Amino acid sequence: MRRLWLITNPSSGSASPEKCAAIEAIFEERGLQLAGRTNFPEDDLPDVEELVSGNVDTVVLFAGDGTVNAAACKYDKWHGQALVLPGGTMNILAKRLHGDADPHDIVHIAHEKGAPRPMPFVESGPHRAFCSVIIGPAAAWAQAREAVRYRAFKRFRRAVRVAWARTWHRGVCLFDGTKERGAYKALLISPEDGWLKISAFSARGFMDTAKLGWEWLTGNWQDAPVVDNVRSAHVTVTGPRAIHALFDGEEVMLKSPALVSSGVSNLSFIATVDAA
Repeated sequence: MRRLWLITNPSSGSASPEKCAAIEAIFEERGLQLAGRTNFPEDDLPDVEELVSGNVDTVVLFAGDGTVNAAACKYDKWHGQALVLPGGTMNILAKRLHGDADPHDIVHIAHEKGAPRPMPFVESGPHRAFCSVIIGPAAAWAQAREAVRYRAFKRFRRAVRVAWARTWHRGVCLFDGTKERGAYKALLISPEDGWLKISAFSARGFMDTAKLGWEWLTGNWQDAPVVDNVRSAHVTVTGPRAIHALFDGEEVMLKSPALVSSGVSNLSFIATVDAA
C-alpha cells in the first residue's frame, strides 16, 4: 500500500463524510498518497486505465457490500489490490477479511502487515457475489428490507404486500448433479473455499412463510424452520422464465435454467485477520 484511490458510497450505511475525512487523515499520517476519490454511484468508478496511469496500487472501498461487489467485478483484471473497509450495514466481506475491527485499525494493520489474497465468489452468467446470492420468490423481500433501512414506512407497507404476494408464486428447483430438490421459496448461496454453501427454504404453510419474512427483515433467515443445507461445486436452478435473484443485495433476473457455480477472484483483497 503506497498510492491509493478511495471509493465511498455515502448512502451505504456508515460511510459518512466525517468518517471519510478521518480515514483520509490516517492515510496522511502513515505517509500514504491519495491519488483520487470517488463517491459512488454519483460518480462513475474509475477505469483500470485511470488507476494505472495514476500509479495506484490499492483501491480502498469504504462502502457497503453492493458497492464493493461493483468495484471487485470491474477491477478483476487489474493487477492491483483492494482494501475493503466496513462502510455499509452488513459488511459481510469486510468481516471475513478483518473480523470486527473498525476502519481505522484496519488501515493501520493493513499498511503494516496486511496479506493480499484472492476471494471466492458465486457466479451465474455475468453476475457475481462475494458475499451471498438469494434466489427465488422470497428475494422480493429485499425491497421491504431497504425500506426499513431508510425508515421509509409507507414504502415498507407497499413492499411487504408485494413481497407477500410474490412469496406464494411458483418456487425454484435445485439440481446439484445427483438429485433434484424443490420447490423452494428461497435459496441462500454463499461462497466457501471453492464450494457453494446452500441453504434452501421450502414454505409449508402460512406460519413458515411468516417466519421467513420476519427472519429476513430482522436477521438471518437461515434461523427459520424447514431449511435444507446443500454443499456443491455448482448447481442448476430452474423455475419461471425469469428467476428473481439478489447478488450481494443487488436485484437481477436470471433466465431459467440458471447455472450457478463457484469461482475465485483474480483481484487480491488485503486481509488483516491473520495479521492482527
